[in-house]
Amino acid sequence: MALDNGKKIDRPRVGLALSGGVARGLAHIGVLRVLQEHNIPIDYIAGTSAGSLVAAAFAAGMTIDEISEIGRILRWRDVGRVTLSRLGVQSNARLEEFVRARLPVKRFKELRIPLAIVATDLKTGSAVIISEGDVAFAIRASCALPGWYVPVTDEHGRQLVDGGLVANIPTAAVRSLGADIVIAVDVNSEGAKFIGPPHSVIGVLLQSIMVVQRTASIHQLQDADLVIRPRTGHIRWDEMGRADELISLGDQAARSTIERIKHLIEPTQQPPLKWYQRLRQQPQPEDKRRVSPLK
Repeated sequence: MALDNGKKIDRPRVGLALSGGVARGLAHIGVLRVLQEHNIPIDYIAGTSAGSLVAAAFAAGMTIDEISEIGRILRWRDVGRVTLSRLGVQSNARLEEFVRARLPVKRFKELRIPLAIVATDLKTGSAVIISEGDVAFAIRASCALPGWYVPVTDEHGRQLVDGGLVANIPTAAVRSLGADIVIAVDVNSEGAKFIGPPHSVIGVLLQSIMVVQRTASIHQLQDADLVIRPRTGHIRWDEMGRADELISLGDQAARSTIERIKHLIEPTQQPPLKWYQRLRQQPQPEDKRRVSPLK
């Protein structure tokens, strides 16, 4: 998981923080496409919930077309199945299987870009930043929506649930990896602009959680140097079948901020000063002559 393989980087190190947002997280793919087209370097990447899946695929070296195809075929049946448990309606073990079958690498140390995935410790309520071990397991933990999916137990015995409860926009996580500049992508900035109630139980649960997350996200966004905000407010969080539209919305949002991103990474060089401008900037010699006071 080495960043530069010993090569010196003479620019700020750039980190990308991808928010949670369930189906809306597919907009991250469009953002990545634009950043790649404009040769924006991504030295570190972090993801929460849906953002963790896109972040992991990109960190593993998958192409944008390959990641887009995953987004197009992913459905709720690939995420969970009904289970007999008092802790949740479904197990999301299927998501782990889905991811493991498609990522070209399995362990964090094999990734091309350093990655951090955020989950929540259900007992302490604190963020758990996962940056080593099994990638598919970390994604599953970060996407374990509490109340619907059974919590995931890690090797330390902690019960982990959706990272969006504590850090839906993982700016602190990507900065902890070493990023000097943090670009955040918030797919929930517009809230819920769609007309009508949710169409499923999980839709009700998602919408309720997102209302709470919007308040918590304020300070997380303050830790970003720039925020990309795809306009996804008209799309419900459970609408998995709108991948192409969501990817396009991410693309549009990134294009509208690309010049600001370039300036952030490589500030515009000021033209050299003219001879008279340099002369004006030279310090003037101090006048040491004594002046008699007026009488």
